[in-house]
Amino acid sequence: MQQKNAITVLHNLVDVYENACQPICKEMGVPYTAFSILMFLAENPEYYTAKDVSEFRAIKPNLVSFNVNKLVEEGYLERVPIPGNRRSIRLVCTEKAKPVVAKGRDIIQHFYLNLMKGMSEEDITRFHGYMELIGGNVMILKKSLEEGRKADV
Repeated sequence: MQQKNAITVLHNLVDVYENACQPICKEMGVPYTAFSILMFLAENPEYYTAKDVSEFRAIKPNLVSFNVNKLVEEGYLERVPIPGNRRSIRLVCTEKAKPVVAKGRDIIQHFYLNLMKGMSEEDITRFHGYMELIGGNVMILKKSLEEGRKADV
């Protein structure tokens, strides 16, 4: 029963977050996926290619491509060639994206504070520790599955 509850909580978490982002998506005139890509690139400068977005945000490559094109057309992203690598393009947030990213960060901060309501600092610290442990287990499972082995932690 706990597994079902965890899956329901995760589903609801994603749903509520996406709904919280809808006003800014409407303001930008882009779908949530495009906003999500923009925020991912802004928050994770070490990941800057469409392939990175697809891999780490689990968005199909064709959807990444479509939404990156939209963000470029709207002036939120630009494509910058990577010297010495003709096959990859760096996706860079533009000046136009800065106020959107700032609003996105405010949404994330507000969302996080509401998630942690009623938790003590000790609870929050413990929660972050559990999330780190779960994240490590997920990476082990992912690697096992990619190697075609039974997923054991």
